[in-house]
Amino acid sequence: MQQFKRQFLAAAVATVAAVAFSGSAFAQVKERTLKFAMQNSAGSAQYDAAIKFADIVKAKSGGKIKVNVFGGGALGKDTAVVSAMQGGTIDLCVMNSSLLAGVVKEMALYDFPFVFANEQEAYTVVDGAFGKKLHAMLESKGLVGLSYWELGFRHFHNSKRPIAKLEDLQGLKIRVIETPIYVDFMRAMGANPVPLPYPELYGALEQGAVDGGTQPVINMTSAKLYEVQKYFSLTGHMYNPQSVIYSKKIWDGFSAEEKKLLQDAADEARDYQRKISRERNAAGIAELKAKGMQINELPAADRAKIKEKAQPVVDKYTKQIGEPLVNELYAAVDKARAAAAAPAKKK
Repeated sequence: MQQFKRQFLAAAVATVAAVAFSGSAFAQVKERTLKFAMQNSAGSAQYDAAIKFADIVKAKSGGKIKVNVFGGGALGKDTAVVSAMQGGTIDLCVMNSSLLAGVVKEMALYDFPFVFANEQEAYTVVDGAFGKKLHAMLESKGLVGLSYWELGFRHFHNSKRPIAKLEDLQGLKIRVIETPIYVDFMRAMGANPVPLPYPELYGALEQGAVDGGTQPVINMTSAKLYEVQKYFSLTGHMYNPQSVIYSKKIWDGFSAEEKKLLQDAADEARDYQRKISRERNAAGIAELKAKGMQINELPAADRAKIKEKAQPVVDKYTKQIGEPLVNELYAAVDKARAAAAAPAKKK
């Protein structure tokens, strides 16, 4: 009986301690409702990851912090969202990192073609010192970079013809993201670039305002672009990371505990987003074929021609950004590539 009493008392003390610790852990966390904006709609990896982020934040804050997710450009297009965040009326968003080039010109690096060979290479670079350095540049502009999610590798899609060689792009009206470097890239390919926000893409394709665009496999399936497109050509000419960024005006008002909570949640959601993105990209080709799309892969020699044709664009923006930082990017890629190629050390 005495032993039972001791065990009971020990358990009671542990429970009280746990409750007390839980209370102290949440003491510096205030009740808040956050607005999380994005252009992607429900069903996309970004939207699903944002919901995951909201769940993680709720759990970590003991239910004190609620995150409302606004997809499909409901709070405005990317440029408007960034302005609202700088003013402190929207908390956070996820967008293509290169779209932030209008705020920090160095972010245009993330639209350089043929930089990354695979996703893991990109993860190593953007999650490392180089990616952190670029995100740190946002702070003087009223934004805080939390983590990098991904759009992934872009491929060409259109309603006119397969892109089997560079010349097949001639004259096509191709939707591009609203960045000068991508406009210049598409012109260098011989296509006619049409800058459009992502939520307007489906309607523009349906109405024939544009012939095609460039998207990862996952966007073709989640946005049902196969309904208004016939050809999907695997070029993999560009990998786009996406930045999860926070309003610095709001961020600066958070406690250290709140900042850590949100940073950890963004990183956990990042890992989830990348995982489902890779999985859905892998499964998406079969789905696109089943939906009637014609899929072809560009030969290596023709990918090399695209890279060669794009070099003047790369040179132009290297001068604007600064050669030292561009060299730093390529050095980080080389380091990641070498590390991946090195044989694993035996334990």
